[in-house]
Amino acid sequence: MNDMPLIELHDVSFAWPDAEPLLAGIDLRVLRGEKIVLMGANGTGKSTLLKLLAGLVFAHSGRHLHGGMPVDAASLRDKAWVRRFRADVGLLFQNPDAMLFNPSVREEIAYGPERLGLSDAPARVDRWAQALQLGPLLDKPPFSLSGGQKQKVALACVLALQPGLLLLDEPAANLDPRTAGWLAEHLLDTPATVIVSTHSHAFAAEFGERCVILGADGRIAHDGEAHAALHDVELLERTQLAYRHRHRHRHADHVHGHDPAHTHPHVHPHVHLD
Repeated sequence: MNDMPLIELHDVSFAWPDAEPLLAGIDLRVLRGEKIVLMGANGTGKSTLLKLLAGLVFAHSGRHLHGGMPVDAASLRDKAWVRRFRADVGLLFQNPDAMLFNPSVREEIAYGPERLGLSDAPARVDRWAQALQLGPLLDKPPFSLSGGQKQKVALACVLALQPGLLLLDEPAANLDPRTAGWLAEHLLDTPATVIVSTHSHAFAAEFGERCVILGADGRIAHDGEAHAALHDVELLERTQLAYRHRHRHRHADHVHGHDPAHTHPHVHPHVHLD
């Protein structure tokens, strides 16, 4: 990792048409090689932020720089720069069906490398099909697969590009524990810069070095060490990543007529915090 920022967001705001601002005053600096967990309640703009970083939408105000170059409608008219940018950025959509359109899994994985003119596309297909245990599915149409299988294919499509920046939206959704564990290990080992959005505190704890949490106001509520954030009950409750509910336990107080109910904070997926 070096000190040259790969990503810089300066006071970035974004709103969809006829809607209130979803992202507001976002300041973010990401160094090459960093591993970041992106968290926040539903509707706080995690997916939108990843799409903005991938150049699929543009900031309505503020500045977005990638490798020191502005990412906006004007810069994306520079074909040479766009080619470099697209080769350097891989985005996994939250819904794999949005990414899959080729007749077979083999063609799906090969599509990106072939579009970039990479001569080793077949070798990349073999490598990532083996890593994600997709070999028996290579000649099947993607629409016929289960949700978990589609998720693996979509992951293979992004990983086969071997981009310098991986933007993954809920990548562990629908994955079996073995594959989710393999993915966390791979993402930690890869030299690429990685930003992963997740609701899974278990996945975040296993993967994350740095945690960015978006608040309901569209601003960054936390940007710092992941372990501290995931054990900050007040922060998790304030950002709607934890909830309290009443428990009833059978113990001696119940025998003596005392109400044994009390509250605990809980976080998805039901990780108990004392």
